[in-house]
Order: sequence, then structure tokens, then C-alpha cells
Amino acid sequence: MTFVSPNLSIRTYAICILVGIIAATILTNQRLKARGAESGVVLDIALWAVPLGIIGARIFHVVTHPDDYFGSAEKMLHILYIWEGGIAIFGSLIGGAVGVYIGCRMTGVRFWTFADALAPGLLLAQAFGRFGNYFNHELYGVPTNAWWGLEIEKSNPAFPAGLPAGTLFQPTFLFEVIWDVAGVLVILYLSKKFTLQWGKTLSVYLIWYGLGRSYFESIRIDPSLIFLGVRTNIWAAWAAILIGVIIFVVQSRRHPGLEPSAYVPGRQWSPTPAVDSADTYSEYDETDNDADLDSNSHSESATASAPQGGAAPRGKSVTSGTRLKS
Repeated sequence: MTFVSPNLSIRTYAICILVGIIAATILTNQRLKARGAESGVVLDIALWAVPLGIIGARIFHVVTHPDDYFGSAEKMLHILYIWEGGIAIFGSLIGGAVGVYIGCRMTGVRFWTFADALAPGLLLAQAFGRFGNYFNHELYGVPTNAWWGLEIEKSNPAFPAGLPAGTLFQPTFLFEVIWDVAGVLVILYLSKKFTLQWGKTLSVYLIWYGLGRSYFESIRIDPSLIFLGVRTNIWAAWAAILIGVIIFVVQSRRHPGLEPSAYVPGRQWSPTPAVDSADTYSEYDETDNDADLDSNSHSESATASAPQGGAAPRGKSVTSGTRLKS
């Protein structure tokens, strides 16, 4: 679906993805703040993660749909036409992970801390993104007579040949929305109940999403690259499950305790304490200042107690926070 104005065309799918990114960013920021990280540092990391995630999503889609993009110069040119659709979640995870690693290196945030904070936000973003599939009437499943069946117009380019108009199909994207939202609640509960850190919250995400996606993918009928009789995205879902199990086992053995900080050693950030009531102007500050009479009186008493020839201490400067660097 596309909203069109005289000079602008806005695709509903793009809006769904954008809303998902915003929702994931807000949730991740709150979880990072709870771990002691600087508010807003998620944006510094997102500047790397989001663009690389989109690039990775596009590359993965192109690689797994070679017939659509290879064979002629005209087809290859369409690799750049991302507005035509065609991005893959598993590719976004790979590209986004690279972006997160770069962003964490630049900000000093631990990679595993950020990954754990992001995990439920990923599922939330994916749930919003799947609504775009509904508006586009794409990525649906096999025919069904169930009451929840989705009717697809026969003029749809992806409508299976040989089926009559009015055929109902499994709304696999709706199934995934429900699975993803349930996963957000499960991850939030488990991470709080068992204090999952060092990447173990991320591992739960990988296992949860891999399990659901491996089933939903098995009933989809859109074209996909087949390897050893299995759709590529099912292989990717199985790989996600395996990686999730490996991360959980390895990190549990390597780090049985809790993370000492959301930052790597030497890069800690600490909030600035509140301004002390004694931090006032003195007669040695600029003559045209805004200090009130009580403040000036306080400064004069401080001057009287100072050694002769010395100056009373000036007010402290205040910054928004301090980040130590090695």
C-alpha cells in the first residue's frame, strides 16, 4: 500500500519498519539506563546498527533470491531498488550485529550488555515490520479453509497459478506477530527473573525466534532458494537456534557472575551529582552577575575565612555527565 501526494510517495511497509525501529530504540534505551548506561547512548550505536542492518537485510535477500537479480544487467540494477521490497530479517541481524560491535567500540558500552538490552526490542521491531507484509499482501502461507484465512486478490503477482479467486491462505505474518509479541513478554520475564547477562538474553531471543520462524517458513509458499530440499530461511532459523544455545552454554561457563558494569573497563560513564547549594557566585566573579544578595553575603563570608591575599573558591562548573576514557 502506498500513500501518494503530488510530490511524495510513502510506502506503508516503510512506515511499519520505521515505527518498529523507534519502538525498539525506546525499549533498548530504558533497559540500558536500568543497567547504568548513559541515557541516549543507544542512538550513538543505532547510527551504525540501523544502516548496516538494512544493508545486510538487502544482501541476504538478494543472495537467497538469485533468479530475481542475476542473469542480466537490468536484473542486477534492481539490486539497488530496495523500495521495490525485499529485505531479510536474518541478514539484518548479521549486518546489525556488525554495526552494534562498531558502535559499542566507539562508545565503550559492552557488546553483550547492549545485545541483551536490545533482544526484546528486536522482536518488537519485527512484529511491527510484519504488519507491512499484511498491507502488501505478501509472504502468506498455504491455502486454508480456517476462519482466520486471508483472502488474496487473484491479480496479486504472487497469487499461485491454478487456484481459483477467493482462495484463503494462512496469514503467516500474523502468526509471527503474535509469536514475536509473546516473545517480548517471555524475554522480559526471564531476563528479570534470572538476571540474564553476558549475552544470555540474546541467546533466548535467538532460540525463541528461530523456533517460531522455522515453522512459519515451512508453510509459506513464496519463492525461496532451496538447499538440500529445505528453504534457506529455515536453515537460517535452525542456525539461529544453534547459535543461541552455544552462546548460552559458553557464556554461562565463562561468566558465572554478573557484569560489573555496562561499560568496558576504563570507559565508564557516571552521572553528574546535583549542584551543591554552596556553589554560588562570589565578589571575585564578573561584576555584572545574577547572584542574589544572599549568595553575595555567603561569598563575602567565604572570602573573610580565606587566607589573606587568596581568593574565595569559585562555583563549580556543571556538565551533563562524565565518561572516563582509557
